[in-house]
Amino acid sequence: MNRPLALHLVVIAALAAAFFVLPDYHSGNLARIMVLAVYAMGYNLAFGYTGLLSLGHALFFAAGMYGLALSMQHLSLTAIPALMVALIASALVAGITGALALRTRGVAFMIVTLMFAQAGYLTALYFVQYTRGDEGFVLPQAVRQIAGVDLSSAMGRYFAALILFSVTLLIIGALVRAPFGRTLIAIRENEARATMLGYDVQRRKWLALVASGTISGMAGAAYALLFGYAGASFAAVPYSIFPLLYVLLGGAGTTLGPLVGAVFMFYLIDLSSGVTDAYMLVAGVVLVLLTLFLPQGLLGTLRKRWVPWLP
Repeated sequence: MNRPLALHLVVIAALAAAFFVLPDYHSGNLARIMVLAVYAMGYNLAFGYTGLLSLGHALFFAAGMYGLALSMQHLSLTAIPALMVALIASALVAGITGALALRTRGVAFMIVTLMFAQAGYLTALYFVQYTRGDEGFVLPQAVRQIAGVDLSSAMGRYFAALILFSVTLLIIGALVRAPFGRTLIAIRENEARATMLGYDVQRRKWLALVASGTISGMAGAAYALLFGYAGASFAAVPYSIFPLLYVLLGGAGTTLGPLVGAVFMFYLIDLSSGVTDAYMLVAGVVLVLLTLFLPQGLLGTLRKRWVPWLP
């Protein structure tokens, strides 16, 4: 067994054991963090591995969230069919917006993706009779189950989040080591050279965006299903910034960076909010210091200095 795969399995086993060791408060937090880490892993595929700096991933997160929540709320679908709707919705949104956004590059790409996300947020507000706007709506506990497993319970929620995280981590770990993943890294490092070598760069960037958006959409669907709530606030600008922060903190282009960044950011805000009302100022100062002194993120710096095999 290679070392990256062994590390991934150890992390998964540690997360599984954590439920039986941690207090209820922290195990509940960790379930939420794992879902957000999946969201950041989807973002990392576009930004960390392909070099596509998007500011609009909240659109995909919300597409998955509303794909599941609206189909359960208004079409009375059960969890599995609703999850399929969420996957299709997020893949379609990612495919269409990706094809349009990739007609630009650089700063223009960032602006276009941000505009798409803002359009999605305004759409959720406009159709308030279905989405309930910023107020959102709650999914009944009775419908939040799969194969008889109650996903609203602490154990059901935690291990459902763990399964989603584990499957996503293993898939991305295999993908980035496969020829397709290596091509994405080549595009990130030198797009002109990748083009010169005969790769269809535009097509691969589009496929990376579709995969990234679908994974992010799946995280949105899981968030709605496990925590029983869907609202337009998840389509707003902050939810496009959060995955970028998680990836930058943990280490762009590392498979476990999104998890490390999500844990760090979540508890930084949680702990500082217990000390001062200006907790976002504290978080901002810490983020600036980390960006200045560890520009490659926590795991990125660890890989560069001491553990070169770190995936």
